[in-house]
Amino acid sequence: MDLSGKKAAVTGAGRRIGSALARAFAARGARLALHYNRSEKGALALLEELGGTRAGHAVFQCDLADLPALRKTAPEFLKDASVLVNNASIFLRRTLGSETSEEAEKQFAINFTAPVELMRIFAACCGESPVIINMLDQGICRPDPASFSYALSKKALADATRAAALQLAPRIRVNGIAPGPVLPPPELPFSTMEKTLRSVPLGKPVSLDDLCAGAVFLAENESMTGAILYIDGGQSLGKPSVS
Repeated sequence: MDLSGKKAAVTGAGRRIGSALARAFAARGARLALHYNRSEKGALALLEELGGTRAGHAVFQCDLADLPALRKTAPEFLKDASVLVNNASIFLRRTLGSETSEEAEKQFAINFTAPVELMRIFAACCGESPVIINMLDQGICRPDPASFSYALSKKALADATRAAALQLAPRIRVNGIAPGPVLPPPELPFSTMEKTLRSVPLGKPVSLDDLCAGAVFLAENESMTGAILYIDGGQSLGKPSVS
């Protein structure tokens, strides 16, 4: 698919990976619908960087944990979009015994329920050559008990990705990306990232450029659906052996 002139809707586009994904699609000529919740400053700065509304881009604010608000905002956010990137997520490092029910519910609301609802709405109002890309996590094949609800919510979204690919074919393609460590969580010290990298066979973070190239590839390749692309430095394979 030629992305030039197509509308691409990216959730969580006001910061970090979401901003990088938006830039990558804009570089291919796409018009961006940029979603944010609390990162208004970052979203507006990105909008201006990309050329603003005069270039066909727009911003949308919504708390994805608020389902009525999502259902109100999504039809305009997704109207005539050819690409939906479900990027927004919440990560809480909590075990089954340490997390509250509210923390568990919020992670499932943002990481699973919201993307599924957005897929449903996208299917009803999307544009030409539609494709959905769900941002997952390499842990979907080996859930981390230290991040109990986060891991389960991403695993559920991976299953939903495959199920939706079957249900929405042949009209709409649905794929996923399972990243390894890209950026350290802002609430954790960098030493945590260094420890994580010891479990990555390639021994380094996933570059934003590589991650974004994968998303663009899944959008443009019209022969792929139901695929999950592991861009994780081999982390999903397990901890490298010591020679």
